[in-house]
Amino acid sequence: MAEGRLWYLVCYDIRDAKRWRRCFTLLKGYGESLQYSVFRCRLTKRQLERMRWELEKELAAEDSLMIVGLCNSCTSKLVARNTKVKWEKEEPRFSVV
Repeated sequence: MAEGRLWYLVCYDIRDAKRWRRCFTLLKGYGESLQYSVFRCRLTKRQLERMRWELEKELAAEDSLMIVGLCNSCTSKLVARNTKVKWEKEEPRFSVV
């Protein structure tokens, strides 16, 4: 059975330009850039843990990282301006009869 994917909002503040570029490039492999230091990623739990592990190797103590998990209800309430980004809803894997 396939793992379910959820949306995650990844935000970071990295002080060094070289580390920032490495993290930006790494995150492009996991999701879509919404702003310079903000990404949206649709990941399985396994992909999320791998991404966190790879980012932790790049970050220094002075840097900060925030990853916010978003449920379908949360994504339906998002408000964005001047963007064509659409947050897809995840279909339920099971139906209750």
